[in-house]
Order: sequence, then structure tokens, then C-alpha cells
Amino acid sequence: GNSQMGATIVDALDTLYIMGLHDEFREGQEWIDKNLDFSVNSEVSVFEVNIRFIGGLLAAYYLSGQEVFKIKAVQLAGKLLPAFNTPTGIPWAMVNLKSGVGRNWGWASAGSSILAEFGTLHMEFVHLSYLTGDSVYYNKVMHIRKLLQKMDRPNGLYPNYLNPRTGRWGQHHTSVGGLGDSFYEYLLKAWLMSDKMDTEARKMYDDAIEAIEKHLIRKSNGGLTFIGEWKNGHLERKMGHLTCFAGGMFALGADGSRDDKAGHYLQLGAEIAHTCHESYDRTTLKLGPEAFKFDGGVEAVAVRQNEKYYILRPEVIETYWYMWRFTHDPKYRQWGWEATQAIDKYCRVSGGFSGVKDVYSSSPTYDDVQQSFFLAETLKYLYLLFSNDDLLPLDNWVFNTEAHPLPVLHLANTTLSGNPAYR
Repeated sequence: GNSQMGATIVDALDTLYIMGLHDEFREGQEWIDKNLDFSVNSEVSVFEVNIRFIGGLLAAYYLSGQEVFKIKAVQLAGKLLPAFNTPTGIPWAMVNLKSGVGRNWGWASAGSSILAEFGTLHMEFVHLSYLTGDSVYYNKVMHIRKLLQKMDRPNGLYPNYLNPRTGRWGQHHTSVGGLGDSFYEYLLKAWLMSDKMDTEARKMYDDAIEAIEKHLIRKSNGGLTFIGEWKNGHLERKMGHLTCFAGGMFALGADGSRDDKAGHYLQLGAEIAHTCHESYDRTTLKLGPEAFKFDGGVEAVAVRQNEKYYILRPEVIETYWYMWRFTHDPKYRQWGWEATQAIDKYCRVSGGFSGVKDVYSSSPTYDDVQQSFFLAETLKYLYLLFSNDDLLPLDNWVFNTEAHPLPVLHLANTTLSGNPAYR
């Protein structure tokens, strides 16, 4: 929104803590205690506020044990709840923090809500119910899941648009990149976070991945595995930087997959990691473009000017980190180091780090923005890539889609365990 909500401070807190920068962490905590105020007349994205603010505050709480973070997370969550007051219970994309009035993005298909937005609330909301003992948060996200389970899926794929008034799909566009991405991630992570008790989430993930592999994943002429996008009945042979997170997701979901296909999914993760590394390697700056094509002779290269930018995104490095954790193949650290050097060389400016407008230009211009996810995700994943596995082991921690680590919940002794999804 247009108010001073300190997104960078909140998003970066757990990174500071993990890196042992405790003086800076305490400064951030002090700012949050004194200045972070949610009663502002500001319209915010429910999804972004959930993953960056609530996720960031919850992770800071679990890592440090400081009560202020929990209190602020719960306060903020209360401000988001009015977004769910729709005929279907599918939330609006935006809500005014003061008035509670919600609405959807003007550009979204026929007034629809977006799959990746309403489908990326589960982890944080389950933790809110766990910490408060109030099931309202848990019930909101389980209601969304139940509604999705009842719906017909064209080709087994989830369209990116769902109308919160009618409960019907908008245009049949499916993507593992923007608009779809973290919905699939949160199905897998709901299962992992529940100590693998939420088998319903795992089944939804497995079903979705099978449809994605059948309809969206292809090999290019040059032998690169990529994930295309389904648009109005045909496959667009284009992949976004955002889609590159999926390599890590496939690796993370390999253990526990159907029909003993763990090796297959680990291999698929490695192939996606390789393709995404190529998208970096084929640029002048060795930084990946926002989107890249697989048409004819053009492979893993951005064609349109408005897809040649790099805004400090983490997804490729996220996949390197997961692949490193599961395989310990040294190439992933090598690739991460290449990216580190390129970011330092081409994105560092006097006031921090900036995105660049054209990764194929030897004299790039800056966009003059440091996204908060650069500190929350890109730098954290790089740090973890070069750290030992006992720092935030994946058996105990599940990362939200903004790289905020939340602990696995052993739910046998909590109020949530009475829910059939956790039996």
C-alpha cells in the first residue's frame, strides 16, 4: 500500500536472525514493536501481506521466541479476515485494512480471484490457529480446499482464475509460474508441515503434478526440460523465472511420491534446475530474464523486451538450494556462486541492490527498486546454499513461499488434531 508498513524490515527479520546478525535483528524488533501499525487506511494484497508480513512475523517468532512477533501476526491476520466475506468463501485479492472492504484486481478474468493468491494462505493460517487455539483461520483455508476438491478440473489441471461470487472457473489458463505457482507448493508443504498426516493435501498435490507432467512439461529440441503454460486449449512454449521454483518443489516432494517415483521426481528437479541455469548462462550478465521461450532455434532466451528484466528474484537459487540439500552435487553451489557474483557486479548500488532492465545488455540500466523478497529469499537461499545441512533441517522446518521457515507441527496434542484432515 501507500503507507509506511516496513515491508523490508518485516520480510528480512528471519534472514538477519539466521545469519547471526542479532544487533540488526533487535533494531528491527524495536521498530516493529513501536511503529508497525495495521490500522492504516490502505488497500493491500491479501496474498502478499500473508506471505511477507504474517509469514515473516511468524518465522521471527518461532526463531527468536519473542512474543511481540506473534502478537503482531495475529493482529494483522484479523485485519485480513474480512476478505473472506464473499458468497463462496474464496477471498478477494485486496482488502482495505481499515474498512475491511475487499475487491479483486481489475485485470483478472471476469472478476476472478487468483489460484496462487487464495491457494497460498494455508501454511500461515494453520499456524495462526495452532498458536492462538482459534480455529477460525484453519477453517477459512480448509473451506477453500473443500471447494476446490468438489470442482471439475479440465484435463485434471487447475485454472488460474476462480470467480468468488459464482464459484466457477474463469478462463482456462493454467500455469506453474505466476498466478498458479505457490498453490501447488502449498499442497505439498501442507502435507510436510503436518508431519505427513495431511494425506488429503498430498493426494491433491500428486494428482496435480501428474496432470502437469502430462500436459505442461516438455523437452525442447535442444534437450531442455521446460514447463509451459496452458492457454485456451494449447501449450505456450514459454517459461517464467517464477516457474523455476518448481525444480526445488519436485525434489522436495520426491520422498513420499506415488509408485516409488522418488528417483523420477529428483531427476525432473535436476532437469528444471539445468534449464533455469541455462536461462542465466545464455545472457550477457549471467542473470536470468523474467521469461524465456522454447521456439524453433530460440531456447531459454527472452524474446520480448518486456521480459528481459531481472528484479532480484530468488526462484532459481531456491531450486539450487533444494537440489544441493537432496543431492550434494557441487554444481549447485557453483551455479549459486555464479549468480552471487553477477548480482554483486551488476545489481549492487550505493543504497542497496537494484533490479536491471535488460540482462542481455552489457551496460544495463537499473529499475531503482530493491524488492523485499531479495532480503527475505534471494540472500537467505544463497546463505543456506553455502551453509551446513543442520542449519534449518528440512525434517523440522517448512519454508513458506517467501522463504520464511515455519516448524513442522506434531499435531497429536493440539486442538487441530480432531480435524479429519489431520487424522
